[in-house]
Amino acid sequence: MTEPTGAVVTVGETMLLLSGTEPGEVAELEHLRVDTGGAESNVAIGLVRAGVPATWVGRVGADPAGDRVLRDVRSAGVDVVPVVDPDRSTGLMVKERLHDGRTRVTYHRRHSAASALVPEDVPAGLVERAAAVHLTGITLALSDTARATVQAVLDRADAAGVPVSFDVNHRAKLIDAATARGVYRPVAERADVLFAGDDEARLLLGLGDDEGTDEDLAHALAAVSRGPAVVKAGSRGAVAVVDGRTLRRPATPVRVVDPVGAGDAFVAAWLAATLTGAPPETALDRAADAGALACTVAGDWRRPDPAALHRPDTPDTADVHDRVDR
Repeated sequence: MTEPTGAVVTVGETMLLLSGTEPGEVAELEHLRVDTGGAESNVAIGLVRAGVPATWVGRVGADPAGDRVLRDVRSAGVDVVPVVDPDRSTGLMVKERLHDGRTRVTYHRRHSAASALVPEDVPAGLVERAAAVHLTGITLALSDTARATVQAVLDRADAAGVPVSFDVNHRAKLIDAATARGVYRPVAERADVLFAGDDEARLLLGLGDDEGTDEDLAHALAAVSRGPAVVKAGSRGAVAVVDGRTLRRPATPVRVVDPVGAGDAFVAAWLAATLTGAPPETALDRAADAGALACTVAGDWRRPDPAALHRPDTPDTADVHDRVDR
């Protein structure tokens, strides 16, 4: 990727987010925090904070939840291209920090406004002028029309020579693993940079739960994609394969408050670094730090305190993938 001439374009669903202000199940809590969250807008926000302009395209309902989504994403400096659907509601996400240390996410997004996403929602010229396009498996899993939108965006990006970033970002509550592999794989094959958690890499590659090291997975993904592949491996750090070279980065130690959104912060930092000419080693360092920092604050996209990277006696960013049930 070279110096950007436009914004990075992201397309997907952002929802109203309700989360507990303290550990416990919703049924036992007295108060919930109101926020917003969505993988693609999280990445867009991370890019803007790193100095790279970004545009988010999404559908919301004509409701207060949709108003909040648009307000939050715009307030973070992202250029928003919204479609307001008068007939469908904005999706809702409920996040609980359980007493056993897991984070549980529940979605209320069936027939949401975003599930009605269609190719025409992405304006003419937007993809063609982009510095890059970022897509995720979440949008592919939302609905047939959302999947068609991803396909259309890919076709437009290819025709215009715009690089494509794809994060598998599998949601088991949206699509079963057997179906997901056939849906994700064709997109991964057209990605100029491919991101996956270690478990997502195995899903994409058709491997068993314990097959392959992180390095094996990264090389196998790089053989699928058109460019670099990056495996996000939680407490084991991350591995990237770039032009046949293997790059490894241990996890950055932080005190984990909320692991949701860490992968999006990781992706945003990698993209921002590579789009502005940084070498892949620097991109991987920045991505690992950004992902770790995202774990130190409640909320999917709230700005963390960089000093969290330097606090002594902090546990590792451990088991980010294992601790999130979604």
